Amino acid sequence: MEPRTIIRNYYVISCLYTLSASLIWGVNTLFLLSAGLDIMQVFVANAFFSVGMTVFEIPTGVLADTRGRRASFLLSTVILGLGTLGYVGAYFIGSGLVVFVLISILLGLGFTFYSGAVEAWLVDALNASGYEGSMDQVFARSAFLTGGAMLLGTVAGGLLGQINLAIPFIGRALFLFLLFGIAYFSMHDIGFQPKALNFQRIPREMRAVAQASMRFGWQNSSVRLILVISMVQMGFLYWGFYAWQPYFLELLGRDAVWVAGLVAALVSLATMAGNSLVEWFTRYCGKRTTLMIWATGIGALALVGVGLVQSFWLAVSLFLIYMATTGVMTPVMQAYLHKVIPSEQRAAIVSFTSMAGNGGGILAQGGLGYLARSVSIASGYVVGGLASFLAIPAVTGLRNLGDAADLIVGAAGEKGACAAQGIPDIASMETATRSAVAVKSRGEIESLPDTDPGVQPVT
Repeated sequence: MEPRTIIRNYYVISCLYTLSASLIWGVNTLFLLSAGLDIMQVFVANAFFSVGMTVFEIPTGVLADTRGRRASFLLSTVILGLGTLGYVGAYFIGSGLVVFVLISILLGLGFTFYSGAVEAWLVDALNASGYEGSMDQVFARSAFLTGGAMLLGTVAGGLLGQINLAIPFIGRALFLFLLFGIAYFSMHDIGFQPKALNFQRIPREMRAVAQASMRFGWQNSSVRLILVISMVQMGFLYWGFYAWQPYFLELLGRDAVWVAGLVAALVSLATMAGNSLVEWFTRYCGKRTTLMIWATGIGALALVGVGLVQSFWLAVSLFLIYMATTGVMTPVMQAYLHKVIPSEQRAAIVSFTSMAGNGGGILAQGGLGYLARSVSIASGYVVGGLASFLAIPAVTGLRNLGDAADLIVGAAGEKGACAAQGIPDIASMETATRSAVAVKSRGEIESLPDTDPGVQPVT
């Protein structure tokens, strides 16, 4: 298969997957509330989605490493499609929390089958086909195209939800089954030889990840601080992203579901704007921790403001500022992490960091969900914003370590003395979800460079 065909298929698969996923992003919380759950139960269901992703991350990686990336991705589309339809069925028959929790765990399993499989397939196939171009350009163009698919999906989901909140979920399932057919005929394991699945590998792989995580992760001061930052940052992000849907409509004073889709699209744009700021700031010599401290502080203040103001437009504006700061924070933190971990342990440490973020999300959704039910959603934003300030001491501690990874080389480095450390090329919006998985054991993707070939933007 020609490299051009492989890349085109990769773009089609990635865009359709993102489109299907984003159809429900702007209405998920409204859907669960409409199904009869209260606000805390909504976040309990979402927390168990994170539990599913945490528990199944490594076992599904073993399957992708043995049976192949294609098999893993096809399983993902089927499980997510059936799980999404399960949500719809539970909605119409008025099922309780337990059913939604079980389906959420199933959806978490479905996403772990996707996690990294497509990127691993792409790299294997291009290497086998003799591709000599830049992988960074392929990933960058993919981020741009999937960003467009995300905007289309969130707006369309809001408009469809205005008719009936179940329609975006039905549409998502249909797109996933369509994607199964497309991937079945266009996505073949090239450059990878599937092997028999040995279930005895799973406990061994989990022990290996745990040992590597402790040795090169928790016992490493830099990585340990990044884990703390990730738990704090991702903890609130998981809760805050879904809490705004009922809260903003409450501030608006009317049940306009299409507005939720519009705000979700604006959230995507704000995150992309944050990614662009990273590209601009890293043209100059400086420190990554400087960007992290400013992003954390501004984001925390914005969150507190979201909970204190009583204006819909002002609250939305402050939330968009917060999302822009996450667009700065995430790729910069990822770049730092990849500079301080050994290449051989990259997969284990990134998986460990991802699990830490999911763990923070589980705790935050339970605690802030209870606060939202017992007091108000606004109080959750205030408390969550204040808690976000806890990341600043960890970032300051990271700065005080004086790691070479903290230094950024920019355009100024061409004209004067500057540290020879730069931000990896693919540090962008999509790596919030993808860079962690693109270096997992399932793909052995080393497209995240250990040396910096330039300063370009980054799930």
